Amino acid sequence: MGFSPITQLLTPKPFFMQFELIDHEFIQLNKLLKLLGLVETGGEANQRIVDGEVKVNNATEYQKRKKLRKGDVVLYNNRLIKIT
Repeated sequence: MGFSPITQLLTPKPFFMQFELIDHEFIQLNKLLKLLGLVETGGEANQRIVDGEVKVNNATEYQKRKKLRKGDVVLYNNRLIKIT
């Protein structure tokens, strides 16, 4: 069963962003959300993650300090962030 044309029109496409790792092997998930200004505080980032509002590589992620590496994709609040 597919989506109806109306559902497809009403479902917004995620806003695409890229985050480039420079001189680092990884960035922690909660720090990424804060650094990009998607949340106001680290505490808010942690709460959003624990509440299951963040996906990493298409799976709901509950680890606040999940290490994100090149190639990982994060989805939060209709923002799609690719780690490069």
